Amino acid sequence: MGRYVLRRLLQLIPVFIGTTFLIYWLVWSLPGDPFAGKCGDRPCPEAFVAAMTAKFNLGDPVVVQYGKYMMNLLQGDFGITFSGISVGDRIATAYPNTIRLALVALAIEAVIGISAGILTGLRGRGFLDNLVLVTTLFLISLPVFVTGFVLQIVLGFELGWIKTTVSESPAPWGQLIVPGFVLGSLSMAYVTRLTRSSIAENRRSDYVRTAVAKGLPQSRVVGVHLLRNSAIPVITFLGTDLGSLMGGAIITEGIFNIKGIGNLVYRGILSKEGVIVTGVVTLLVMVYLLSNLIVDMLYAVLDPRIRYD
Repeated sequence: MGRYVLRRLLQLIPVFIGTTFLIYWLVWSLPGDPFAGKCGDRPCPEAFVAAMTAKFNLGDPVVVQYGKYMMNLLQGDFGITFSGISVGDRIATAYPNTIRLALVALAIEAVIGISAGILTGLRGRGFLDNLVLVTTLFLISLPVFVTGFVLQIVLGFELGWIKTTVSESPAPWGQLIVPGFVLGSLSMAYVTRLTRSSIAENRRSDYVRTAVAKGLPQSRVVGVHLLRNSAIPVITFLGTDLGSLMGGAIITEGIFNIKGIGNLVYRGILSKEGVIVTGVVTLLVMVYLLSNLIVDMLYAVLDPRIRYD
């Protein structure tokens, strides 16, 4: 296992360099004036443009700019905005809210999605199975912003059960339950369907029939043999979904006024602050890579037939 983890960590290095360079090239090679609107309605003075160009290495080739950016990033420096604000400080302020929101969404989709998938997968066709299938299809068809607005209006304005906005930083866990449900609603529907199909397929496997023939209790057959093998595709989806939840939280954070990195990226795009967009997306790339590594290591825990030698 140790050699496998070391090998995977070494494999992550070229993947990280390739993805971050592509992101950097896409952000900083876009046509347009990066200083447009930075000096109000009037064009920026040439002296200011020249000074900012030299300060942010905008006159260098993209490869050289990327190399200098990565050297600073390895030292923990995400750069500064055109207005002189540290991007690292902005990320440090916004990141806790987004990671909390993503963890709440991940927990909701895992608990509800896996539970509903297990029940319908074990019971087979019937009223509960049809109800779950219709509900998940409804969630998949419904855009996330519609779900957010409906829950905000009904639970917040009409019933007064929740606060319509989450403006505190760091945001309290309790106030993130409804936004987390909104963020994870689509993934929860996919987890339910994936768990249901995996359970239904593995129920007919030879190892399950063997365990039943040996006289093992139903709880052990389901809990040890069936669920562990059926959980592999679900764990794969959940592991890769953490980065998606963090990167796709722009709409949810906007609806509930959560000061997270989604809101930060949106403002960075509007203000053409490429250094903010690059820093946040680079952080998300690291989350994706590490979550994939953790998922791969969990395979051997769930399925004893998998060994990393």
